[in-house]
Amino acid sequence: MTLVQPGLAHALLLAVATQRLAELAWSLRNERRLAALGAHEAAPEQHAWFVALHVGWLAAMAVASDWQSAVNVYWLAVYAVLQAFRIWILCSLGDRWTTRILHLPGVPLVRRGPYRYLAHPNYVLVAWELVTLPLALGLWPIALAAGLANLPLTCWRISAEERALGLRPGTPSRPGMESAACGLAERH
Repeated sequence: MTLVQPGLAHALLLAVATQRLAELAWSLRNERRLAALGAHEAAPEQHAWFVALHVGWLAAMAVASDWQSAVNVYWLAVYAVLQAFRIWILCSLGDRWTTRILHLPGVPLVRRGPYRYLAHPNYVLVAWELVTLPLALGLWPIALAAGLANLPLTCWRISAEERALGLRPGTPSRPGMESAACGLAERH
């Protein structure tokens, strides 16, 4: 089922862009606070790649959609559910959530919220978001391109994050979880 409401697609993209800018501001505040507490950044060179992916993703959708673009209600509902998951993640990490990899020595990993069940819930969320929003706008080529571009970046990021946390490949970052994403688990 699709909705054809003039300007709906662009209003949706504007809302997502505003959300991302607000999250970047919150991240910057958290980064400063964590740095003051002695946090160290790992793999700072990755940040620009992720920013470029997300800016390019939003820009591509804005260019490819028009004022009369239809919105697929099913995919929009999936995206809305993902936003509830995003809120759960952000609330679980609280002041430790950033868009960068920051490690605060001596502070245990967060093990509440979705982090009780998944080693990297935010990366799962982002992977789904990058696909579902373009699908909601009928832009499957952008969904495919964003999903494929995100995969190697996320693998690179998970590897860097686990190194920063002092985990060797294959070491569970959460009890009972193997970090098998991206081939990081040790093979026996």
